[in-house]
Amino acid sequence: MKKIIIPFFCAVLFSVPAAAQKASAAPAKTEVVKSKLTPKEVIDNYFKALGGKSKLEAVKSTIIDNSLNVQGMDITMSTVKMGNKFKSVQTAMGQTVTQVFDGEKGYIERAGQKTDFPAENIAELKKGTTVEALAFNPSAFQTVTTEKLDAKDYNVLSSDKGKFYFDAATGLLYKSSVGEGSVTIKDFMTVEGIKFPSEVDIQGQGQKVTVKTTKVVLNTGASDADFK
Repeated sequence: MKKIIIPFFCAVLFSVPAAAQKASAAPAKTEVVKSKLTPKEVIDNYFKALGGKSKLEAVKSTIIDNSLNVQGMDITMSTVKMGNKFKSVQTAMGQTVTQVFDGEKGYIERAGQKTDFPAENIAELKKGTTVEALAFNPSAFQTVTTEKLDAKDYNVLSSDKGKFYFDAATGLLYKSSVGEGSVTIKDFMTVEGIKFPSEVDIQGQGQKVTVKTTKVVLNTGASDADFK
């Protein structure tokens, strides 16, 4: 089966550590002015827009099902998360790829063959959170700018990891741009008072993929046994 987007792509949407993707074009230049907000205020507004930081922190596990189509190939993905632990299963054309991280080490399994995650990736994977939005740390950003994108105003956080565009009106994360790649959140769904992306466009490696979330389950159905 062709190599496809890693199933913990959702980290791209919410956190600095896992945001890098490859794409064919960078965002168009726009007027940039310094915002009156601090990085902490932007991130606090983001947490509030998602449902409140206390609700996000109360989520101990998630099970998220997604679907997408890559070059005519239908793919389904199911991802279980508990803290920095995750298990993702991708299925396409009758074949399955499984990725597992137990908080300390992990592997990819294809056609019965397991390959350990590279050692250089482990440190970043250990920083994972059940709800990836909580990985945003104000100390990672020095300033906030205001930019216009797609005819709307956004508060933009920038760091050595990339740029993150938050809707000035709603507080929600709209776009992540890292290196030559980008991820754009087109719509949200609400589950138990918390917003999750329901449709996401990912541009990378010369292609654009739309990922749709079909199901989100919170705080049930997951256990440490999933990450063996």
